[in-house]
Amino acid sequence: MGKGSNVQKAQAARERNQKKQGKSDEERKAASAKAVKDASAFICKLCRQTFMVNARPPVLYLHVTSKHPAGTDPAACFDMLKDFDPNDPKGLKKEAAAKAAAKPKKKKQNDNFDDLLSAGLSSGKSKKKK
Repeated sequence: MGKGSNVQKAQAARERNQKKQGKSDEERKAASAKAVKDASAFICKLCRQTFMVNARPPVLYLHVTSKHPAGTDPAACFDMLKDFDPNDPKGLKKEAAAKAAAKPKKKKQNDNFDDLLSAGLSSGKSKKKK
């Protein structure tokens, strides 16, 4: 038997060469556009400084406190800092308060089983004697 047709060999060679060449022009342009977009994801409304897409609210808050006069409203620079609490940067206290408010406390049930027994229900499984 042969080792494969010429069509298969040519296709395999084409794929190998494509991998060596890397990205096409369209792929490079798309990647470049994405990088530019990500680099300027957050823009301070007062000083127009840009921040990367991975900038977290504590970093943005630090910018407001260090680059702008004292008393500047953080929401005036970045919309996402409207409800930001600098004392709780990860939002753990806010989540805990929301959980506590959402979970109503269950009332403790009485351990009085007399009502069940008087109604004819047994408190557990009983073995039948033969």
